[in-house]
Amino acid sequence: MAIVHDGAAPLAHGFHSVARGDLAAVVTALEMRAMPQALRRPVAEPDVPVQLVRWSGCDPARYRLLYQRVGAPWLWWSRLALDDAALVAILHHPAVELYAVTDRARVEIGILELDFRVAGACEIAFFGFVPKATGQGFGKWLMRRALQRAWTRGDAVPVSRVWVHTCTLDDARAASFYASQGFVPGARFVEVFRDPRLAGLLPADAAPLHPLIVD
Repeated sequence: MAIVHDGAAPLAHGFHSVARGDLAAVVTALEMRAMPQALRRPVAEPDVPVQLVRWSGCDPARYRLLYQRVGAPWLWWSRLALDDAALVAILHHPAVELYAVTDRARVEIGILELDFRVAGACEIAFFGFVPKATGQGFGKWLMRRALQRAWTRGDAVPVSRVWVHTCTLDDARAASFYASQGFVPGARFVEVFRDPRLAGLLPADAAPLHPLIVD
């Protein structure tokens, strides 16, 4: 998700109407400008019952299945709106790295996507776990692995910025988790989009915390 400030004036204080069938979310971009000191010191890897598996040349259908299993509770939709050609153009790009987190039974329980397409930067584009795998401490392990890769990829232009975004539709703990890992909140935006449940991208019973309003 590329967040671009288009120079538009900030919203005025108060309530603002959202068209019926649309959703609005406050998006916060967080960044770090230097590798955390903790990553500069070798540490023993924690004994976790999961592993990180690179998905090179991933099939679109396989990707969408994991993306939806992780993201449906938070109304992730952007990748579901892409056709196969557009999705493959991203996933198979040499500057995009896609990983699955698997458990001991080799079942996918998490996703990590790193986007290096902007020179000198890495976006942690997608980061998360299926509901049954949350709250077990895997997030810190995965973030360490993500940051190690983000800061040490050997491109011609060294990475000087790693960033991630979250929004008010995500897990309420997301922003504080990123801050605890060294990210600093920066820009904030309001995104308005068609409810993906009404658009047929997600089932109607997805994300019950966010009521579905039908015409």
